[in-house]
Amino acid sequence: MPELMVDFITSLDGYGAAEGWPGFWGMEGPEYLAWLGDQPEADHTILMGANTYGLMSRLADEGESGTDALAGFPKIVFSSTLTEPLAWPNSRLIAGDPVEAVRELKDQGTESLRTLGSLMLCRSLLAAGLVDRFRVVVFPVITGSTGHDRIYDGYPDVALELVNSHVFDGRLQLLEYVPRVLAGAPGTGAHGS
Repeated sequence: MPELMVDFITSLDGYGAAEGWPGFWGMEGPEYLAWLGDQPEADHTILMGANTYGLMSRLADEGESGTDALAGFPKIVFSSTLTEPLAWPNSRLIAGDPVEAVRELKDQGTESLRTLGSLMLCRSLLAAGLVDRFRVVVFPVITGSTGHDRIYDGYPDVALELVNSHVFDGRLQLLEYVPRVLAGAPGTGAHGS
């Protein structure tokens, strides 16, 4: 069965971006960029919501570094407001319920899936128990006064089993987990899904 991986970059305090900071908080280094360039999940279909699609396709139109490679990957965009045809190459629109669509893709499909940004989509897929791997690259910055897009707000309680870790450029920490959504706090007898 195909797997689904949620994939984030984050500041140490859990923000996806920060006002006035450059992309990657200005801390990307040659090892990390080479790893991204190798496209470790190049065979995965990318899932995203309308806001992420709009941002990424705009950045691609502006020639932002790294977006040219994304154009060649198969992408599924979940939106009830966008209409086809989508301008970014290899993008398919699904207007229905993302949770049901992803469940069907995992049950009947052959290609593994990964997310790109899309905080609400990731939250819904995790809460539904559809996420097989949860990967985060932690950048060593705290953006408490300028940070926005808090990643984990509204998430269910989740136990994470570490299955992989790596340090890029002596400072960026990749952490990869198998998630288990909890029905209650640990120690209360509640079991996860």
